[in-house]
Amino acid sequence: MPDDAPIATHLQELRRGTVVLACLLALERPNYGYALLDELASSGFAVEANTLYPLLRRLERQGLLVSEWSTKESRPRRFYRTSEAGAELAVVLGRDWARLDAALATLRGAPGKHVPKRQGTRGT
Repeated sequence: MPDDAPIATHLQELRRGTVVLACLLALERPNYGYALLDELASSGFAVEANTLYPLLRRLERQGLLVSEWSTKESRPRRFYRTSEAGAELAVVLGRDWARLDAALATLRGAPGKHVPKRQGTRGT
């Protein structure tokens, strides 16, 4: 088998873009970091804590997530949820993901697949 390092690098690049959408969708229901790690992993998105926590803080700074501390349990936890702007972005990203999936299916030769043009572009 060829060297696995380039494969791992490309897989990481592919996943890096999808984890934002995965978080925005998963956090439509408020959740805290560790539980989100479990939810993402059980959904097929293996994300490491040292990747997730900085991402959550960045998405919050960008106004795509909101958070609040909960002290209802034995130790305080920061719960995140998708903001209105984050929900709007999730719709846009989800549409583009579907368009890209259809384009890949077409390239693979899947019958009956139509690739919708991206809105607001000139076919690029």
